[in-house]
Amino acid sequence: MEHPLIGDLSKLTLDELGEKIADLNRKLSMAMRTGNGHLCNQIRMAIESHNVKYQEKLQESYKKSDVDFGDKIKIQ
Repeated sequence: MEHPLIGDLSKLTLDELGEKIADLNRKLSMAMRTGNGHLCNQIRMAIESHNVKYQEKLQESYKKSDVDFGDKIKIQ
């Protein structure tokens, strides 16, 4: 489930998304240690939103590279 209050993540780069995900994971760890279950759920939704966008951008970058190794790798 994605977080409904997060703005447009499409403007962020892969590096920025990775940094945000790492930061959110640190915050989740802190929330779990303090026992704040509601905050943990909110942070998990934010992490999921960022992960989804990160995967989309990663897939786009793979499609853009579009390298054909057909003549380089031969499996027999």
